[in-house]
Amino acid sequence: MSNPAITSPAPPPRRIREVARDLGLDPEEILPHGHYIAKIPVAELDARANQPDGRLILVSAMTPTPQGEGKTTATIGLADALRRLGHRAMFCLREPSLGPYFGIKGGGTGGGRAQVIPAEDINLHFVGDMYSVEKANNLLCAMLDNHLQHGNELGIDPRRIVMRRVIDFNERSLRDIVIGLGGPLNGVPRRDGFNITPASEVMAILCLARDYRDLGERMARIVVGFTYKGAPIRADAVQAPGAMQVLLRDAIHPNLVQSLEGTPAFVHGGPFANIAQGTNTSIATRLALKLADYVVTEAGFATDLGAEKFFHIKCRAAGLTPATAVIVATVKAIAYHGGFKEIGGLGNLAKHIENIRLFGLDPVVCVSHFPDDNPNDYARIVRFCARQGVEAVVSKHFDQGGQGAIDLARAVVRAATRRRRRALRFLYPLDAPIRKKLEVIATKVYGADGVNFDRAALNHIETLDQHGFNTLPVCVAKTPLSLSDRADLRGRPGGFSITVNELRLSAGAGFVVAVCGNIVTMPGLPKVPAAARIRMLPSGQATGLT
Repeated sequence: MSNPAITSPAPPPRRIREVARDLGLDPEEILPHGHYIAKIPVAELDARANQPDGRLILVSAMTPTPQGEGKTTATIGLADALRRLGHRAMFCLREPSLGPYFGIKGGGTGGGRAQVIPAEDINLHFVGDMYSVEKANNLLCAMLDNHLQHGNELGIDPRRIVMRRVIDFNERSLRDIVIGLGGPLNGVPRRDGFNITPASEVMAILCLARDYRDLGERMARIVVGFTYKGAPIRADAVQAPGAMQVLLRDAIHPNLVQSLEGTPAFVHGGPFANIAQGTNTSIATRLALKLADYVVTEAGFATDLGAEKFFHIKCRAAGLTPATAVIVATVKAIAYHGGFKEIGGLGNLAKHIENIRLFGLDPVVCVSHFPDDNPNDYARIVRFCARQGVEAVVSKHFDQGGQGAIDLARAVVRAATRRRRRALRFLYPLDAPIRKKLEVIATKVYGADGVNFDRAALNHIETLDQHGFNTLPVCVAKTPLSLSDRADLRGRPGGFSITVNELRLSAGAGFVVAVCGNIVTMPGLPKVPAAARIRMLPSGQATGLT
């Protein structure tokens, strides 16, 4: 399915000083990067500490098709619509990664009338935050290997180093490599590998840090490896966090941009949605809540991955309390997951409604409009949601921008204002055993019968318990294409268990990653990558950018 091309011209973008002025920010309070991008100093958050927070709206989705269901366009369109209704609104997104952009997925700035601009700049180098994360990560790796070279006084076991270098490209040949070859002057030979930059723990830390101090403390807690005796070695042991913090000095400031309609937006941070929490920075979200009455944000994938991590990891760390959540659904996703059956596509949607309710929120369902959909299918989805006690709205934000999402915005305002401000309902306490946390998520959120643990996973749990890491929240890495850990189990599967293969510690970020299945942290390129279509014209204009 595809929407028709947008033929009428978009209004000219507003200068970033004007966008900032709408938020109550004076020109001297922003750090412009040209005419249409600015960084907002993190100090502005402290300056507004006594101001009340606006209402936070989370955008999630039902289990997607491989192409995704359009959470980003729904996020942008909803914020545009709220602004059209007279509310002071803005939205918060993650920064796109060059890997997917030049690979197969394309950009992360929305589409049609629901876009964030300047799209080309945001999708490419933007303000250099990705490079700052990459350099800070790789500096830690260099200092770690330098310690091995100069005597290894800490007794680090080269076979048990878990810190990996990163680069913001899809490059499968870097997944598993050997470094330090060429003799004694060229380092200590050992097995190593690269992750893509959004999978870096440094990125996860940047997105959860509360301020400069917290950023430094979290980076000091990064576990880079283990000694021959099995003791964890942290980043501060190789004296890296100070320099890492300096490299991230500017990256910590949120990036202010706008939608096609001029709605203010923070696009800041970009952690992977499976190996990490998959949302924009906590600093950007918290600052947005001080600047706007309604803040719309999204979490990667569906409620079983993105929303669950948003609640248990980000909201816990940042003290956030969403007012409501939007679940994006499409006719094609209903069909993909088995059609209009209680155990098929409608059953899948019903489970995601249940998941949001588990945390104490009443969701709104956004049915994204496509011109080749059957209107009767929209009516069936709306009626089904009504039977679940949930309001569902067909939204035309892709074609019409904010005007096409007015009904959705009104439904969201109704849901948000109905809910009195109260704490989220977390599904597990932090002092619960790691196995128990995983069993709660699997049975309550996925609908599984239970959890199986491979021998390696049990050994990892024992190590985590031994060194006091068992009080961290868990971050499950599994397929986004199913409520289970098998991509072929569509709809609302039953009678399944998930299998945890290993656990990876992200002590600085503050969570433990539970890997279920073959999760790749360095993607590869397709046979014909998107990069093959990109050209530069003699005028300097680029073509082929998606």
